[in-house]
Amino acid sequence: MPDRLSPLRKIDIVLLAIILAVGMFLRITPAAFGPGATLHFLAPLHLQPGWTKIGFDEGLYREYVNALTKDGLSSYPDVVQGYIDVQKKLPGSILPPLRFLYIFAAYTWHSIFGTEALEALHQVAAFFSVLTLALATIFVWRIRGSTWAVAIAALMVVAPTQLHMSQHALVDGFFTFWALLVLWLFWENLQAPGDWRWLAGYVLALALLVLTKENSFFVWIALLVILIANRWLQFGTVARELVIATFLGPLLGIVVLIFLAGGIDMFLQSYQLSVGKNFELSYAILTGDGPWYRYLVDLMLVSPIVLILAFGTTFRLNRQMKAEWFMSIFIAASYLIMCNVKYGMNLRYANMWDLPLRFLAFGQIAWLASFPKRFKTAFIPGAVVLLAAIEFHQYIVLAVRYPLYELITHDLLQALQILKTPY
Repeated sequence: MPDRLSPLRKIDIVLLAIILAVGMFLRITPAAFGPGATLHFLAPLHLQPGWTKIGFDEGLYREYVNALTKDGLSSYPDVVQGYIDVQKKLPGSILPPLRFLYIFAAYTWHSIFGTEALEALHQVAAFFSVLTLALATIFVWRIRGSTWAVAIAALMVVAPTQLHMSQHALVDGFFTFWALLVLWLFWENLQAPGDWRWLAGYVLALALLVLTKENSFFVWIALLVILIANRWLQFGTVARELVIATFLGPLLGIVVLIFLAGGIDMFLQSYQLSVGKNFELSYAILTGDGPWYRYLVDLMLVSPIVLILAFGTTFRLNRQMKAEWFMSIFIAASYLIMCNVKYGMNLRYANMWDLPLRFLAFGQIAWLASFPKRFKTAFIPGAVVLLAAIEFHQYIVLAVRYPLYELITHDLLQALQILKTPY
């Protein structure tokens, strides 16, 4: 694509600097604005999440970090064994310590900055949410140039699910960064086949993705579908090295995870217990069940205009819209897997779709701007600003005015009832 590497203009640099600064500020953890904290004087400007309790999963992550802090990294097999012993006695599933990279990142953060384990988890989630914003901007700039990069950054900076995950000590926002990094490096390898630098980064990113979430296969399946679709849609060149790397990366991650767990038996036991007992957990049955279109319902509740615009782009797809096809197939293929996981649906698992959806949504805005040609220059930035304002309002309603924690349909509907009440 001729505009893939278009240079950044001064106005683009200024706009991106403002957007990234706003994004960083919105993603700072609430503790930084508490009484006696450095940024307490800015507390009136920062939106504090309505949910202030410690979630069950957050408490478990804190226990895993504390265990590492107490006995060191070499004790990780003991942590996994402890999980197996506890999980066998429970009627339902609790999250396993196989989400190693998030736990290790918080442990490292705690070791460097001396923050308490839970706050370290919060800060890691917030930090990687900022990295996701920066990565999304770079990704889009590489595909479509500076104008698109600025627009997508403006939409990502206030994406409700991005902001929500940045304020809680959960793995899903952290996972989103690695999933998007894999997707970007996959695209770059299609554009520059055989380049060992892109290949090495791609293999490493895939391995780290597995170390972040042991059941990240839905991302890998989506990559395979894109590889197959490339035969007809020609996103780029599929070199033999890329196919090998697509299998080598996850394999490397699994090997490291097995080593950390203390052997293949420990790894399999913990994974089987986690997955198997999830089918018996009443909370999972009540909140993770639903029809195949549940994610569409949840996305319509959280980001309705983004979803509608993104759908609009899919109805215009042609063979020349390679980047749009790339994003659409990634969403569709991963959606097909995720909507069929029994008792395992939650919108926070779909955090990785935020960038692809907004890429497609902006494509529709750009297409609509081709009709009022006289006002095209004002139409696009005006539409982006308006959409960003609506998205930000959605976040305020969902997660600030209402104590939203889980991104499940029932809680989203409860939160949106606030729209019927005055401020």
